Amino acid sequence: MTSTEIAVDDPRKPEVRALLERHLTFCLTETPPEHSFALDVSGLLDSAVTFVSYRDGESVLGVAAIKELDTAHAEIKSMHTAAEARGRGVGRALLSHLLGVAGSRGYERVSLETGTTPGFAAARALYESAGFTPTGPFGGYPVTGDNCFYTRAL
Repeated sequence: MTSTEIAVDDPRKPEVRALLERHLTFCLTETPPEHSFALDVSGLLDSAVTFVSYRDGESVLGVAAIKELDTAHAEIKSMHTAAEARGRGVGRALLSHLLGVAGSRGYERVSLETGTTPGFAAARALYESAGFTPTGPFGGYPVTGDNCFYTRAL
């Protein structure tokens, strides 16, 4: 029997990097490069970012990160569930974990930027079901036809 775990992870590990590369490829197939703001491995190593993975045994089924914008505001970044694990609650578990981290750190709100294409519909539905509401841009993001913004008070 395998066990699932969400924990801080290293985006440089080969099995994690493989899923991150799938994430970046997905983002670039859905959004023009100039409007794609997904973090690569070096971006995920920023000291303001906490990166986690969802593992089932040795298999990495999902990744996500939270980035501190200021002492009261954080951003959800790099949420991705492996295609073969979709529909199993991985994304919801990762999001719940990051919201718990945000609460424990005393953030007052959490925001995110995501895509507008049909490929991002499941992500938008997840965020809305978790209490995120549409908002305007934050953190220096430009407004494009390819992105939308959500926030949630904690």
